[in-house]
Amino acid sequence: MMQTYQRKRRRKVAEINVVPYIDVMLVLLIIFMATAPLVTQGVKVDLPQAASEPLDAESKPPLVASVNVEGQYFLDNGSVDENSPLQLDEIQALVAAELTVNPDRPVVVNGDRLVPYDTIIQLMVSLQRAGAPSVGLMTEPGE
Repeated sequence: MMQTYQRKRRRKVAEINVVPYIDVMLVLLIIFMATAPLVTQGVKVDLPQAASEPLDAESKPPLVASVNVEGQYFLDNGSVDENSPLQLDEIQALVAAELTVNPDRPVVVNGDRLVPYDTIIQLMVSLQRAGAPSVGLMTEPGE
């Protein structure tokens, strides 16, 4: 007697196997979490832990780098005519020269409220390159 084998027909599965996609997504998540802190850029700013106070009258007068509404830069250090606009490289050279003589002299930025953010940042980066350890921002007293 001869036996005949009947093959069972397999039905095709119409589902998507998502396990490999989950593995890939987890690897990408880990890569993005590890690289995200490395991509951020900015100017280092030390935020105060308490309410701000005006500078002491006994401290050295600060170097005041100003930006007006037109985006012109000025420096008030006592030796240059503060009404003549300067270029960023001139301000950087003057601040670097002053900080070599007086390294603990504070540096502050006085900017008009209508000046674009980028203009203020360019000035702060220039002051940082000149050797200013920290740059303060001048404000008007609140009402």
